[in-house]
Amino acid sequence: MREMNTQDAENAYLLNLDPEVIKYTGDEPFESIGAAANFLAEYDHYLKYGFGRWAVINKKDNEFLGWCGLKYSKEVDEFDIGFRFFKKYWAQGFATESAKACIDLGFNKFKMKEIVGRVMKENTRSIKVLEKLGLKYYKTFDFDGTEGLIYKIEDLNWNKMESIKTQNND
Repeated sequence: MREMNTQDAENAYLLNLDPEVIKYTGDEPFESIGAAANFLAEYDHYLKYGFGRWAVINKKDNEFLGWCGLKYSKEVDEFDIGFRFFKKYWAQGFATESAKACIDLGFNKFKMKEIVGRVMKENTRSIKVLEKLGLKYYKTFDFDGTEGLIYKIEDLNWNKMESIKTQNND
């Protein structure tokens, strides 16, 4: 994973162009590659917070698979895990593995106390990923006029879960 930049504009554009990829996000497609480049040029999470949505790159061939990362929402004072991948990479573990690395970083480097995942109720694939990561259903919310769910994990639960996994692997 690495910071996204304007060189990722075409991939960001193509990713958001697929209606199935953005079906449950509430996002609109970028109008053009230039619009995606402008978004990426103005994306300030890395500078403000030290983290953000990172490009997920295949080590074997340097291919852009999608993105995953943490976002801070000041208006609700929460840290959110999010991910979006090209369809051809769905159900291969990329979302789970990259989100796991991001959550671990959030708790252990950035000392976050809790991380949430926001999903539309119908987005069963993303719910499955959040549950694999140990996030638990917390509450419902209005997600752009449709029913949304918030899943949550706290740092103590994450570190306890990771400690148990480590002990079981020894």
